[in-house]
Amino acid sequence: MTEITVRPLAQSDHADWRRLWTDYLTFYETKLPEEVYVVTWKRLFTAGEFEPKGFIATLDGKAVGLTHYLYHRSCWAEQNNCYLQDLFADPDVRGKGIGAALIEAVKQEAAGIGVKNVYWMTHETNATARKLYDHVARRTGFIEYDLL
Repeated sequence: MTEITVRPLAQSDHADWRRLWTDYLTFYETKLPEEVYVVTWKRLFTAGEFEPKGFIATLDGKAVGLTHYLYHRSCWAEQNNCYLQDLFADPDVRGKGIGAALIEAVKQEAAGIGVKNVYWMTHETNATARKLYDHVARRTGFIEYDLL
């Protein structure tokens, strides 16, 4: 029997975090400079209402999944929103509940401080993830635009 554990990131997770986040970025055909890795890791442990936070998932003691999330204000509600920014599970363990467990951890953490709206986005071609997302959340129909 395999056991999934999800817990907040710890300083001792740096090597696993870096490996998982690099794999996530590679999946999206993206590379970031070393400075972004350094500042992101620092921010994940910086106190503050709007600083990013993270969870790591382990399966039988091995780090296999990661999520980053952050809270932000909204003009539509008194409570903050929670944006689940990055979610990744090692390809070798997909379909074993890692992604769902990470989403649930963020949902519970947000609920613990009174935040009800947890949301995220994914690329339209990410069919594997969308199967999970369609099962655990409602699709809003909104389309994202960026000014780059």
